[in-house]
Amino acid sequence: MMQRCIAPDVDCAAICSLSANAMARNSELARHFCRICSEASLTFANECSQHSHDHCKHCAKECKTCANACLEMVN
Repeated sequence: MMQRCIAPDVDCAAICSLSANAMARNSELARHFCRICSEASLTFANECSQHSHDHCKHCAKECKTCANACLEMVN
């Protein structure tokens, strides 16, 4: 049941790290990375929200917060 969480979790973490590094360097591509980060965070949040564990619910909430912050960066 939890196996479907692993791939989007790893992808989301990698994309978030890439986005943070791009912003720290004031990269011209930072906004593009942040848009993708938002999409990845929402994908992972949707997967996590399907599980009843408390840590999954907490993770889904935080991923939605991350997605919103990334969208603010883009706009």
